[in-house]
Amino acid sequence: MSESTHGPFDELPGSARLWVFGADRPLTPAEEERILSEVDAFLDGWKAHGQPLSAARSWRYRRFLLVAADERVTPPSGCSIDALVRTLKGLEGELGVTLVDGGAVWFRDGERVRSASRADFSSLAERGEVGLETTVFDGSVTRLGELREGAWEAPAGDRWHARAFFRDAPSPSDV
Repeated sequence: MSESTHGPFDELPGSARLWVFGADRPLTPAEEERILSEVDAFLDGWKAHGQPLSAARSWRYRRFLLVAADERVTPPSGCSIDALVRTLKGLEGELGVTLVDGGAVWFRDGERVRSASRADFSSLAERGEVGLETTVFDGSVTRLGELREGAWEAPAGDRWHARAFFRDAPSPSDV
């Protein structure tokens, strides 16, 4: 179950709001099933100010939960987003996995997806174990269109990672 989608994820517009949640380790098939069934049930009843949200999810690389909502139908409210995060936090405790952590850096090490703290990724960069060509997963993308255009999974030199971890790298806008 390395790639699966709930509802019309691929049918949502590029302008749909996107949230990216990365697991700190690959999940087992049983854990994937547990998380996805819980998220699917949540999305089926997800509302903002009493109005249903047009939302869907995708599961990628046994580690990433992508949730998107079409703001043109019903914009998510702060409370509705908090409810999603609370659901995921509950699953974290139940399964012993971290999903809601903005501090990690996810990247490819060959074919394997890894996560590291920012400090550890910086050390990897200093030692030359990762470079500007290393594929990173950019959790700062906020629109489904960005995901579709390749901004989520891209070389570090093309993302904010270049400025943050590679001192002499040109800014992605300079390339």
